[in-house]
Amino acid sequence: MATKQQFRSFDEVLSSSPVPILVDFYATWCGPCQMMAGILTQVNHQLKGQLKIVKIDTDKYPQIASRHQIEALPTLVLFKAGQPMDRIEGVLPTDQLINRLREQLA
Repeated sequence: MATKQQFRSFDEVLSSSPVPILVDFYATWCGPCQMMAGILTQVNHQLKGQLKIVKIDTDKYPQIASRHQIEALPTLVLFKAGQPMDRIEGVLPTDQLINRLREQLA
């Protein structure tokens, strides 16, 4: 689903993407975050080419989590042209998440 990638600047990743980016702010110890991993695999499959999914481990990148005011895990933030367009805290079932994303992608 998600490919591990090194980057110099998170802002560069957000602003340089030709498609919207769904950022999954998570932690490896977070049970609900592990549930979201499977849901995001299905989302990626159904919305392939319409968005890109990026995972940010808040333990490894606390400065990014802080800058985006991540207070609950998991938190999903949809960015378009580098700007946050939608924010989802907690676990959403696959169909609800896809419907919500499709509204934002239209």
